[in-house]
Amino acid sequence: MHLAKYFWLICLFFAIPACATSHAPVILVFGDSLSAGYGLAAHEAWPDLLQQRLRHASTTAHWNVVNASISGETSAGGLDRLPVALLQHHPAIVILELGANDGLQGLSIEALRSNLTTMIHLIGAAHARTLLVGIRLPSNYGMSWNEKLQHMYADLAHQQHIPLLPSLLDGIETRPELFQADGMHPLAQSENQVLDNVWGELRTMLRDQAVP
Repeated sequence: MHLAKYFWLICLFFAIPACATSHAPVILVFGDSLSAGYGLAAHEAWPDLLQQRLRHASTTAHWNVVNASISGETSAGGLDRLPVALLQHHPAIVILELGANDGLQGLSIEALRSNLTTMIHLIGAAHARTLLVGIRLPSNYGMSWNEKLQHMYADLAHQQHIPLLPSLLDGIETRPELFQADGMHPLAQSENQVLDNVWGELRTMLRDQAVP
C-alpha cells in the first residue's frame, strides 16, 4: 500500500507541533492545470481570486493561499510531490484537485482512488483538513466513465469524512463559449464561477477552522 512508503513522513508530521508557525494559516491548493491557471495571467486564476476574496471577507481570519498546482499533474505525480509541500507550507487546509489527467490518460479509477486516499491520510497526519474537489471529463469520454469517476469521489469523501465539491467546473462545463480554444481550460471570465464553486464548500471549513 502507498501509505507504508510514507510511514517515515507520517511519523515526522506527528513530531511537529500544530503551532509550528506563528504566521497566518495556509490554504494549500494542490491540483493540476485547472488550478494552476493554464493559459491565464497569474492574477486571473481562481486561487489568486480566492486570496483576494479572503482579504475582503470580514467573516474569516487572515489566510495565505499557496498554489502548488502543476499543469499536467496526475494523482501519482501529486502523491510524490505532496510530502514536501506539506513540510514546506504547513497548511491548515488543503484543496485537493486531482484526477482529470488520470482520466485523460486512461489511467485506472482504482489507482486514482488509492493515490487520493493516501494523500488524504498524509494531509490528516500533517494536522490539516482536506477539501476534495472532483472533476467531470468532456462528454466525448463517455457517460459511463464520468459516472464511475463521480461515484468514486463521492464514496471516497464519505469514507474519509471530508467535504467534497463534486465538480470544479460546475455551471460552466456545458458552455463551450466559456472555455479556451482547447475546450478544457476556462477563460479568465469564467474563473469567478470556478471560485464560487470552491467557496461554497470552503467557507464552512473556514468558519469551523481553529486558527493557531
